[in-house]
Amino acid sequence: MDTITSEDRARTMLPRGPEAVDWAAAGKAVAYPDAVAAMERRAEAIRAAGAPEMAWLVEHPPLYTAGTSARDGDLVAPDRFPVYRSGRGGQYTYHGPGQRVVYLMLDLTRRQPDLRLFVRTLEEWIIAALADFGIAAGRRDNRVGIWVPRPDKGPDREDKIAAIGIRVRRWVTFHGVSLNVAPDLEHYSGIVPCGIVSQGVTSLADLGVTAAMADVDAALRREFEVRFGKTATGSATP
Repeated sequence: MDTITSEDRARTMLPRGPEAVDWAAAGKAVAYPDAVAAMERRAEAIRAAGAPEMAWLVEHPPLYTAGTSARDGDLVAPDRFPVYRSGRGGQYTYHGPGQRVVYLMLDLTRRQPDLRLFVRTLEEWIIAALADFGIAAGRRDNRVGIWVPRPDKGPDREDKIAAIGIRVRRWVTFHGVSLNVAPDLEHYSGIVPCGIVSQGVTSLADLGVTAAMADVDAALRREFEVRFGKTATGSATP
């Protein structure tokens, strides 16, 4: 397992300073095109007008998204759910009820313009939030996302519990991370998740952790503030 070292912890994102990051959760499922349009607007306002940065927590209706590296053959059931081409990095992934998606609109020029550091800090953030629920997750150098060992499924088996797919334009980020809390994992059978056939997917519920979405949100916010700076409750949409 790729563990977090003291050196990793020292290389966290630099907080912006006195201005907090807007932290908001949508009150209902958000259509994917609406989410992308809202992120685009907020990212542009951050870049052009100095608007506050934002972390926007949503759930989507069931759908598949194709990242910039998606392969057509990895879409196993093209007629099952709506499929959206996405500007984020990565391959095919699933979004749906019971999954917490966090869209991050952050200005790296206000922090540190280092994409590798940004991704490592995202990974550390999710790993720490999962540890709050007793889940020992980790990053893998040869696979994107956050992974959990599953010796109960066989030697060397691991399941992905969180995906990371970001886009950066003029050093302002959008898209973000998705964490499986209690989605219908069978819905992943319509794609080859992230192009990986040798491993599976899991969730907090699948691992026996009963947690409400609000509990997960609280852990995410707490660990986010450790690494990215303070937050302030904002409006439900960007």
